[in-house]
Amino acid sequence: MFARKHLIYGLAGMLWLAFGGAGLAQTPAPIMLKKGKELFNENCAVCHQEDAIGKPGVAPSLTNPELLSISSDKFLMATIRDGREDTSMMPFAHLGRKNVRAIVAYLRSHAKLPNRAEEVASQPDAHGDPRLGKQWYNYICSTCHGVDGDGYEAGGTGTAIGNPSFLNKVSDGFIRETIKKGRSNTRMLAFQGPAGLADLSDREIDDIIVYLRTLAKK
Repeated sequence: MFARKHLIYGLAGMLWLAFGGAGLAQTPAPIMLKKGKELFNENCAVCHQEDAIGKPGVAPSLTNPELLSISSDKFLMATIRDGREDTSMMPFAHLGRKNVRAIVAYLRSHAKLPNRAEEVASQPDAHGDPRLGKQWYNYICSTCHGVDGDGYEAGGTGTAIGNPSFLNKVSDGFIRETIKKGRSNTRMLAFQGPAGLADLSDREIDDIIVYLRTLAKK
């Protein structure tokens, strides 16, 4: 019995040395969520408001169910880390990976829908006609997002969806799902289906996506 006990302790010790304690003493979730909330309030709430509900014309809601459902942790962390160039969203790389991850965990704690990020990211790339996409964009999207997709910076009520810092991080599936289903309790309505503001076809939505991609290159 004595030998067996010391054998177990010895194996545990070797595992600790081999892996540096990784996975053996992880930060408890409640502590991470508390830290994430504190960091959010210190760095993000001034624009995104308490509980990350956002404010039209200032900053989007980060607790929106549809947003959290289709956003990967990688996308959220990269956005916090790098910010959005030419917008009021500054980079927060100085917080460090651990603290940025805590903020994302806090945002995730508000999720109400299943996480579909992997499924959405695996959708095929859009193929369409950017000329037709521009027509649809100007007719439907520019009212809120601005003619050049500058969003708030152009006086619009929508986000800067033409911003390269955004377009370089999101998949076509992310944009496609957002156009199709919109964002509940925001001014971003659905644009497909009977309840949509406009019943766009899949091809017309892809036309818009292809056009948006051209804005990132300007």
